[in-house]
Amino acid sequence: MSVPAASPSMDPARITRARIAASLLFLTNGAIFSNLLPRLPEIKDMFELSNAMYGLALIAFPIGGVVAGPLPAPILRRFGTARTAAVGSVLLATAVCVAGSVPVLAVFGAGLFLAGVLDAVVDTAQNAQGLRVQRLAGTSMINSMHALWSVGAVIGGLMGTGAAALHVPFVWHFLTSAVLFSAVAVLAMRWAVPDDPDSHAAAQAESVPLDTAGLPRLPRGTGAALLALLPIAVIAMSGVLVEDVGSNWSAVYLRDVLSAPVGMVGLGYVSLVGAQFVGRILGDRLIDALGAVLVTRIGGVLILVGLGAVALVPAPWVALAGFALAGFGCATMVPTAYAAADRAPGLKPGTGLTLVSWCMRIVFVISPPLVGLFADAVGLRTALFVFPFMGVLAFLFAGALRVRGRS
Repeated sequence: MSVPAASPSMDPARITRARIAASLLFLTNGAIFSNLLPRLPEIKDMFELSNAMYGLALIAFPIGGVVAGPLPAPILRRFGTARTAAVGSVLLATAVCVAGSVPVLAVFGAGLFLAGVLDAVVDTAQNAQGLRVQRLAGTSMINSMHALWSVGAVIGGLMGTGAAALHVPFVWHFLTSAVLFSAVAVLAMRWAVPDDPDSHAAAQAESVPLDTAGLPRLPRGTGAALLALLPIAVIAMSGVLVEDVGSNWSAVYLRDVLSAPVGMVGLGYVSLVGAQFVGRILGDRLIDALGAVLVTRIGGVLILVGLGAVALVPAPWVALAGFALAGFGCATMVPTAYAAADRAPGLKPGTGLTLVSWCMRIVFVISPPLVGLFADAVGLRTALFVFPFMGVLAFLFAGALRVRGRS
């Protein structure tokens, strides 16, 4: 995809500050929620939840994201991308702080739901701001911003792991995180660039009209195009399910099944997103050299091997290595699927991208309770055996990434 030449009205130093600002917004978004993940086993114990009930509690976050589907475009038009991303990040940090600090299950669920709504809005806003900076710079940089999200996730995961190991009270841990990353988001807003009509159009493309059932309303005659989009959606869903097992189940698995020490239980997620960061930094060059199809197939094999080792070998250090392999393997799947969906023939601009994103959020809703029910029936270790096969699906459907003659 070609990128327009840099704007003559903005000097390079201003663009550099804007790139740093957008990158900080991505980092902040990755760090805020990741602070919560290493402490989920403690929260599970506090509310005395079974695996099934734990899974049901966790879906409040993705349900919030699904409900937020039509919200970003009008909010961005009213307040702008930078202000929406920054203020939304402050509110997101507050919601996570409340969810993690108040020892009431209903408050935990409501906080996660609100955090899911805010995360969907912030995600759209920060991407729109990043694309605005990319257009002004005249060079591709959005992938590096997504890599900064992974850096933020590592920072948040390490903070949560350290707080759990030191037995820091929930309220002080999450309050510190909220204040710190809210300050970063507000600083980023000051360095961001103003919007233009193109960014508003991009924001509108993120949300297609909804019908009375809350599903995307599509033009007539798009059935064949949607059928062709399905394997691309499968690849994206395979990638996010790998992230899902790392974020929702790795800490519980390391503690309850593998008896890992408390200082290690948060490192499963950290190793996954840390390797994902490396994969995203290298991803553009690998795809240019090998093609999206081959890179996705290699990633599928790494997911199969990595998560297979997690489920097969009951050793904490093997599990950490397996999560890292899977994280590296899934690193490019969602961005590559997004790009292929956005170029899918027969659909209006933004429609394929929106539908794939919608499918991913639906998967986030379905996965935790199903895994929890299965874990209560046969054990969590056995329940995790389904996730290596996400790599098989990605391998089999990778050919769908050949869109309009490009592999």
